Amino acid sequence: MLNKPFTLLGKVIPEGKRTVIDLKVAKLHTRTPINVPVIIEHSSNPGPVVLLLAGIHGDETNGVGIIREIIDQKLNKPQKGTIICIPVFNIFGYLIHTREFPDGRDLNRMFPGTQNGSLASQFAYQFSEKIAPFVDYVIDFHTGGGLRDNIAQIRCNKNDDKGLELAKIFNPPMIFFSNNIVKSLRETLHKMGKTVLLFEGGKSYELNPTIINEGVNGTRNVLIHLGLIQGEITVRETPIFVKKSKWIRASDSGMLKVMVFNGTFVKKREVLGIIQDPFGEFKKKIYAPFNGFVFCINKTPIVNKGDALFHLSIED
Repeated sequence: MLNKPFTLLGKVIPEGKRTVIDLKVAKLHTRTPINVPVIIEHSSNPGPVVLLLAGIHGDETNGVGIIREIIDQKLNKPQKGTIICIPVFNIFGYLIHTREFPDGRDLNRMFPGTQNGSLASQFAYQFSEKIAPFVDYVIDFHTGGGLRDNIAQIRCNKNDDKGLELAKIFNPPMIFFSNNIVKSLRETLHKMGKTVLLFEGGKSYELNPTIINEGVNGTRNVLIHLGLIQGEITVRETPIFVKKSKWIRASDSGMLKVMVFNGTFVKKREVLGIIQDPFGEFKKKIYAPFNGFVFCINKTPIVNKGDALFHLSIED
């Protein structure tokens, strides 16, 4: 079976050679062009096309670190098929350390985009038209927004059999069942018939070695399973499946003292944290309302009444 020529962004990609193509986004008001580097490794042997993408939110740097390590370890050099890496998707947000696009929009709510809409919508449209149709599998790397710290997890739709199979192969500490969000990248790719894994790990503005290792090892497992690279799949433990969950919110405003660790199982009435005032006059304990696993903790030191603090699985 002969390998067909692979073309992306209007360029024929040579076999067995690293190719970098700039996806043109826009120009600054100074006329400086802003481009997104797309790194392609195309094997001489036929196989699937896998896209590894990070930084759709510019402040989520753990995903950027994961793809950087994958490239450094040469795991993106396939013996079969093609691996595409986009380490920094929202280049604008990454440069100025913000989640959004310059027009204030969340890029992950703009897909599939429009040709003549806002800047974020036009960029989403370019991806949906020029890259997405040419891939088979996508791993999209995210972190918790702000100071919300996620344990390493894969999010997938419970009715997506292919995605669930790959999630198990990825072998994260947790697999979280979540529906596709309207106008998100995941929903758009799913409608196009692509198999998508959404990785969540850590929080914004950090390079967490544990989270990065989880992302690298899980991706390696998937690439081995799909036949793109050789090796043995490493399975450390059976992931915890989160089918239902609930955010525990602050009953009062004040300073938050966290009393539990991410990933731990807590029992009903166990103390999750303490809210206290800065004057030593007020202290309020936050209790677990049911048994469950803690898989996201808001690490912000100052909270307001109603803020989401602890994300817990609801165990049957």
